[in-house]
Amino acid sequence: MTVPIFRLALSCGATGLVRWGQTLAAVGLALLANSCVHAKDLAQPPDTLLAGRQEAGRSPGTGSRFCAQGIPGRMPVSLLDAVGRALCSDPRTRQAWAYIQTQQAQLNVDRAAYWPTLSANASVDRVDQRVTYTNLPGLESSLRTRSTDVGLTLSWVLYDFGLRAANLEHSRQLLNAAIASRNETLQTVFLDTVRVYYDAQTRLTLLRADRETERIAHESFVIAQAKFKAGAATLADKLQAKTAYSQAVLERMQAQSDLDKAMGALAVEMGLAPGVSLHLPSVDDDGVHQDDYRKTVDTLVGEAMHTNPSVLAARAKLEAARAEARSARSQSLPRLSLMASMDRSDTPITQVTSRQVINNRSIGLQLTIPIVDVGSHYQISKADAEVDARKADLAQARRTVSLDVWKSYEEFTSGLATLETANDLLHSARQSVKVAFGRYKAGVGSLLELLRAQSDLTNAERQRVLALTQWKTGQFKLAASLGQLERGGLPRAR
Repeated sequence: MTVPIFRLALSCGATGLVRWGQTLAAVGLALLANSCVHAKDLAQPPDTLLAGRQEAGRSPGTGSRFCAQGIPGRMPVSLLDAVGRALCSDPRTRQAWAYIQTQQAQLNVDRAAYWPTLSANASVDRVDQRVTYTNLPGLESSLRTRSTDVGLTLSWVLYDFGLRAANLEHSRQLLNAAIASRNETLQTVFLDTVRVYYDAQTRLTLLRADRETERIAHESFVIAQAKFKAGAATLADKLQAKTAYSQAVLERMQAQSDLDKAMGALAVEMGLAPGVSLHLPSVDDDGVHQDDYRKTVDTLVGEAMHTNPSVLAARAKLEAARAEARSARSQSLPRLSLMASMDRSDTPITQVTSRQVINNRSIGLQLTIPIVDVGSHYQISKADAEVDARKADLAQARRTVSLDVWKSYEEFTSGLATLETANDLLHSARQSVKVAFGRYKAGVGSLLELLRAQSDLTNAERQRVLALTQWKTGQFKLAASLGQLERGGLPRAR
């Protein structure tokens, strides 16, 4: 229940009303200035993580120059192109942007509470009034005229002990949380695309390796068959060579099927039909196994606490809960408002019985103090409980991010060692095949030696490709766990 303690009202002319308004306007404008602080916290339209800057007034998929249209041509699709298309077409990015717009609108609603409200009313009536007295006919009267009423009412809250400021801060922090969640969504889409892209690249490279294995197996079979006809090899050698060749053909066919499925998944991730033909470069190793993230784990975790979107979102939601708690407490505090009205009534039949024009002007201050409001106590308890919950969410987010950084760092560093070992293994396997092939062709080596060398080469090629793609993916995973995918481009990758 709210009780107006006092209201100062006075009759004055138009000049007096203007003077009152000018005097109190300075107070109101000072309050309005408070609603515009922290303008830097307001959301801007989302960037695409690829631009290195913001595209004003555009959201992903709404005409950004980074959103390619149509089906890619014959040129190989780079990782940058795939990520750009995915960010522009994925429904999750559009949903995150829409949520930011919703919070931006709510922030504007709370800012509007600092402005005065001005309402106008007007009415026009046709009056036909007749008054008769049974015993006093001389006092009878009649009125036929038009009744009009026009008025303006001004209401301006001047001071409310922080209620509007708390509501504004609550909306601002929710907007910051929405922006952080948007960044987390973009990084999720980013990483999903990286994984699918590298999977397709891996399948493509493995297919090429299986084709090379099939070619070598076929050549070995041809040599074994020729040696068998010349009596220099046994039937067992010929059959073993034939079996190895057939096995290589089957593995190549399976690799082709795996590649087709991976390419379909990549097309869908890019917002295309799964049957669209895409062209990818094979996985290449530039020989540069370095990165800007070679720091101690403690330093990386410390960076993540200030840059990871999930931590930023949890922190913003905690600040929003604290602002909501302040708002709940401010509900039970007094409120001071400026009240002003102007009214002109032409023959109001509820007040007069003859033609009259009545002009009213008033301006005053109204102090409202809540006396009894049982629900406010429970609102405060609810808000305090929400603050505790958000503190727990922030602590959990920090723990999760710390673990993610640790795992990503370990995967990245171990991936470097694995890649170096896989490269050495591949180099040795290639030399072994050359030696075994030359020895068998010269008649001093056995077929089993050649087949074993071919099998070792196939396994080495697979391990090298998998190690390379896992290391490249690990770069992005580490960047994402640090919250740095949006900081000016991609980690070093081919």
